Amino acid sequence: MIEALDIRTPGDPTDTTDLTDAVTLTPAAAPAAAPCPATAPAAEPDLSGLDWAAVEAAVRQAAADEITPRFRQLAVEEIVEKNGPHDLVTIADRRAEEHLTAALTALLPGSRVVGEEAVHADPTVLDALHGDALVWIVDPVDGTRQFVHGDPGFATLVALAHRGEVLASWTYAPALGQMAVARRGAGAWLNGERLTAGHPAPGADLEVATSHPDFTTDDQKRVLAALETPGVAHRPCGSAGLEYLHIALGRLDATAFSWENSWDHAAGLLLVHEAGGTSGTVAGRPFRIQGGNALPFTAARDAETARRILGLLAAAN
Repeated sequence: MIEALDIRTPGDPTDTTDLTDAVTLTPAAAPAAAPCPATAPAAEPDLSGLDWAAVEAAVRQAAADEITPRFRQLAVEEIVEKNGPHDLVTIADRRAEEHLTAALTALLPGSRVVGEEAVHADPTVLDALHGDALVWIVDPVDGTRQFVHGDPGFATLVALAHRGEVLASWTYAPALGQMAVARRGAGAWLNGERLTAGHPAPGADLEVATSHPDFTTDDQKRVLAALETPGVAHRPCGSAGLEYLHIALGRLDATAFSWENSWDHAAGLLLVHEAGGTSGTVAGRPFRIQGGNALPFTAARDAETARRILGLLAAAN
């Protein structure tokens, strides 16, 4: 069952409950937004005509055509800074996103694409996340810095969403030979093997991946520093998509992220939830792929771990 975590903010004069006891687990379709009670439930989209195998094939083909041939082969002029020296884009990012945009919309006529590079060029592309159309959320190269430096820890992320609810996702690490697939209510799989996040070992330090210092503000660093406490071992994250896969594999206990770009998180959050994990924000609400979240937020192998991480972060927020 997918769960949402209700964490009350410390210092609320109306709340006399200790933070560690103020967690309410309620069924939710996280990472989707909770529907407004005054709004009729959205009709389920008809995906009976979608060839799921063809989607996976399209992701693999985009990587084979546009990404892997350029891995460790990039020319200097094929790497561009977007918003600073740590925010890079390459010809592989752009060509792969163009490839996926054409392929995915052909497989699902009428669908829209929200891709990282398209949004960088035109922020209004994000409006599709609030509309009625089915939306493909695409990060062509998640972990561009790793890709540029010849590190195989990068991935292509694709998620299919409708009105804020993630229906399916694909996390493909071509240099590692890993394809993780999740479908809402149908489980998560890596190279055909079922994924189960499980639980941290009793008494062991929690292994947590956090937003990288190169991409955080001083205030975000201050909040994340709350994890510098006995029982928690944290490190900077690499590719966000692969960190989510590590949780689904049971190799990482949790994340603590301070940014909310849908293309970085949509695929991985569904993967974690379908592997039996959970997620939540410091405001006690499910993460919304449309944005407007209280940050930081966590994804974790189990509810107890999520409680611990969110409690620490909320106390410092």
